[in-house]
Amino acid sequence: MAFPEGFLWGGATAANQCEGGYNEGGRGLANVDVIPHGADRGPVMAGLRKMLDFEEGYYYPAQVGIDMYHRYKEDIALFAEMGFKTYRLSIGWTRIFPKGDEDEPNEEGLAFYEDLFRECQKHGIEPLVTITHFDCPIHLIKEYGGWRNRKLIDFYKKLVRVLFTRYKGLVKYWLTFNEINMILHLPFMGAGLVFEEGEDREAVEYLAAHNELVASAWATKIAHEIDPEMKVGCMLAAGTYYPYSCNPEDVRAAQLANQENYFFVDVQSRGCYPAYAVKQLERKGIDIGMTDEDREILAENTVDFISFSYYSTRCVAGEGSDAEETEGNAFKGAKNPYLKVSEWGWAIDPLGFRITINDLWDRYQKPLFVVENGLGAKDEVNPDGSVDDDYRIDYLRQHIEAMRDAITEDGVEMLGYTTWGPIDLVSASTGEMSKRYGFIYVDRDDAGAGTLARSKKKSFDWYKKVIATNGEDLA
Repeated sequence: MAFPEGFLWGGATAANQCEGGYNEGGRGLANVDVIPHGADRGPVMAGLRKMLDFEEGYYYPAQVGIDMYHRYKEDIALFAEMGFKTYRLSIGWTRIFPKGDEDEPNEEGLAFYEDLFRECQKHGIEPLVTITHFDCPIHLIKEYGGWRNRKLIDFYKKLVRVLFTRYKGLVKYWLTFNEINMILHLPFMGAGLVFEEGEDREAVEYLAAHNELVASAWATKIAHEIDPEMKVGCMLAAGTYYPYSCNPEDVRAAQLANQENYFFVDVQSRGCYPAYAVKQLERKGIDIGMTDEDREILAENTVDFISFSYYSTRCVAGEGSDAEETEGNAFKGAKNPYLKVSEWGWAIDPLGFRITINDLWDRYQKPLFVVENGLGAKDEVNPDGSVDDDYRIDYLRQHIEAMRDAITEDGVEMLGYTTWGPIDLVSASTGEMSKRYGFIYVDRDDAGAGTLARSKKKSFDWYKKVIATNGEDLA
């Protein structure tokens, strides 16, 4: 058997990229709502362009997303038709606590997710829930400075206690923070950070990351106390860094890049700051505010499994190299001359997927869960409404084969696999709808026009067959 019995096949979305309904059901405003489409998107995500409300002249795709807030039953029925065993989704923090620091949660928001989870269970789909997929209430940014402030740990503890209590028996698998390492690349999106003139940006990023790491450990502790059956995982944007060449300068550069990428998960999985990180912070004079209680909480509440996104490996060169630079998913690096790239310049590397899986398994020896993998591409709709997305099928087939080999030949323990964007949604990096990932086409364009009608692509039936055969039939 290629894949273990009970392997969790499915797909993954994020609330801010698909839900919409940004001002319905008592929901408050979040950082993810005010990231616009267009040229200013990058500077806003990076915390370099302050935008804490909607401004005239901008289009904000998260306001509507693909309107899953009103259509989730239709969408979950389509996931069930494909045979999903699991569906990864995220909680909109401001649906539960609109401002983030209230004493009591918003019942309407709690009821929405309860209904959604029950709809999943009705179809035999196990929810896999990300507590924070980049969401940070705008009020917490304005009032407290986002995750740079330790007070957010307590607000997060209150949030997770409410979630774990309310959804006990409905949700078994939880992820604390999506792509926690994104704080170092897109800090406003990752942690609600806006930088002031002259501020030590790097020091603020590591301080915010420490507060998230402590909050994550508290979440793990609270989950296990409320329901010992709950499994809590961390989540990183993975993709092994290759040295551009065998020049030792390139090899060392890749080693350092990998350490930076694994830093936070080292803490979440092992329970303490790795020695290389301690030394790095010391050299830079960065005080993260570590307390004795922090050390204890981190040490005693490591995660149950490691989840990660994988789209591409990365390549890095040492100083003075003439390597051509490329960029994909917020990670700059050297262009790998051996790999083809997607329409958005992301290197396509199925073997690199197997390499990354092995690197994570060797490093942590904890069950792995692939919670994002997919191909963003422009789809052409045929006159009859069909979409022949063979390029997407080819990409996923090659990556599933690589994952299969990691399990069967390398002995990696893998819990499941959720493709990114089983239904077309707003791209996190670009804000586009034309960068499509789904098995299900959504009639909406980059300017927000369209009927939002759903229709199946060719890949829909292909993935249905993959799941039905537990990965045996990938043809």
